[in-house]
Amino acid sequence: MNELSAAERFLTTCFSGAQGELLCAVSGGLDSMCLLDVVLRWAEGRGISVAAAHFNHGLRGKTADRDEAFVREYCAAHQVPFVAGRGDTRAKAKREGLSVEEAARRLRYEFLERAAAERKSVAILTAHHADDNAETMLLNLCRGTGSAGLGIPAVRGKVYRPFLELTRASLEAYAAAHALPHVEDETNQEEFAARNLLRHKVLPVLRDINPKAIENMARAAGFLAAEDAALDTLAVQALDRVETAEGGLSLDWTILQNVPEAVRGRVVLGLMERACGHRRDLSAAHVRAVLELKKGREYSLPYGLLARNNGEALVLFKAPSVPEAVYLAPGETVRFGAWCVALDGEETAERFSYRLNLPGPVEVTCWRSDDRMTLPGSRGSRTLKRLWADVGVPPGVRDGLPVLRLEGRVAAAPYLGVDLDFSTGKTDAQVTFYIEGETI
Repeated sequence: MNELSAAERFLTTCFSGAQGELLCAVSGGLDSMCLLDVVLRWAEGRGISVAAAHFNHGLRGKTADRDEAFVREYCAAHQVPFVAGRGDTRAKAKREGLSVEEAARRLRYEFLERAAAERKSVAILTAHHADDNAETMLLNLCRGTGSAGLGIPAVRGKVYRPFLELTRASLEAYAAAHALPHVEDETNQEEFAARNLLRHKVLPVLRDINPKAIENMARAAGFLAAEDAALDTLAVQALDRVETAEGGLSLDWTILQNVPEAVRGRVVLGLMERACGHRRDLSAAHVRAVLELKKGREYSLPYGLLARNNGEALVLFKAPSVPEAVYLAPGETVRFGAWCVALDGEETAERFSYRLNLPGPVEVTCWRSDDRMTLPGSRGSRTLKRLWADVGVPPGVRDGLPVLRLEGRVAAAPYLGVDLDFSTGKTDAQVTFYIEGETI
């Protein structure tokens, strides 16, 4: 039928001359049964095989088992290789703090990727169509997404979507013309899910405004995808100038300032992705915070990353691990991460060397959020965090600094000096904080 010629053109463009297997995701619903039929007809005589993959999400009990049995039997009757998988969607949603819909999506694609790898399939094909694309666009607009989230990509990795230009109505007409059997997912009629509300309440109103609303949104999604790809190209060109520095990745601020504003966020996101190895959990809020970093400041990112504005460049690096506490006796020198801490009575020229009164055993630890010090000449106690910030010590540095304690209280800390309570009386000790071989 002519209404599906767009899908045939897509398949020809993507897979003409290909060798191997196309793996179709088949739920048993009308859309996916159309997909399987169209791909089987197109592949005939082209030297390309077709298989079906079905995933049971464990959400609908016997009806889900019915759907799996239906697809299995249909494939057996039409000599189509079949592979099935199943998972506990609700358990994944609870374990990872996801919505049921998102947990189901992740489980499904994880299964499809595994199945394709095991079968050495050339590609995974899904039956997403123009109505699905419109729903995704509206959902993501409600969430405040950028152009990258407006619409479903026709190709992403090994996943291909031949139906994105086709409406649900055209698939219904195709199924009727070819007498294609299918099963109905009863949850598609429920209105508790945001997507179903859009499907049953919003899209009909948009069609009343313009009967071609869905097709026009699909066209708009295509324009946005092309513009998104162009912006990504500019971002990649900027990222080609990333250097290795300060134990991480560095990008000159002038490079960021010289790219269009619409590209800066993509550059920062790409830099963060390179630093941690993936994009998961890196959000627009993280990008904004990094772009707004003032000179000398740092910002904590997921996966133990720190972003630092050193005045000339944006630097992303792994935060140092926190060393364990260690006891320190007079005459000893102990290591604390990159630092050495010495306790004796000798004068020294080191910058962080302080005379103090220590009437008891001491230990060297990391700082704590409730730590406070009263410095000589000050008006009262203040937190270490605030004191270090006042002298320009960024978060990524202070997290690795040693603190000298007596009975849990902070007695001395590098960059700050000695607490007032330990600076009076008999000054019978000298503590020195230093990094071996370095001048701080």
